[in-house]
Amino acid sequence: QVQLVESGGDSVQAGGSLRLSCVASGYTVYSYCVGWFRQAPGKEREEVATLERDGRTSYGDSVKGRFTISKDNAKNTLYLQMNSLKPEDTDMYYCAASDRWAWCVPGISFVGGYWGQGTQVTVSS
Repeated sequence: QVQLVESGGDSVQAGGSLRLSCVASGYTVYSYCVGWFRQAPGKEREEVATLERDGRTSYGDSVKGRFTISKDNAKNTLYLQMNSLKPEDTDMYYCAASDRWAWCVPGISFVGGYWGQGTQVTVSS
């Protein structure tokens, strides 16, 4: 059974930093497309960052230059380093993993995949 468990969410002031972690069990983060999404109540889910099997990354326009996605294959853990945080980054952040795609294809790779329970990030001005 695949399980993704996020941690690291917190309340910080604008300009601060956080690092989110997502530990995977029953799944190998090395093998597939993995990523981070965020969503607030009543809002559409937004793709924050993705990481392909070969290490290629992609970022949403709103986080480019501030967030960095990475993984530790030995620890089977996905990370999201978030710097220069803004109040508009306030959201629930979810870790996601494809069940079959090594590449991250928008709108496709995470369909039918695995999701964590989310970790809350709150940024105050």
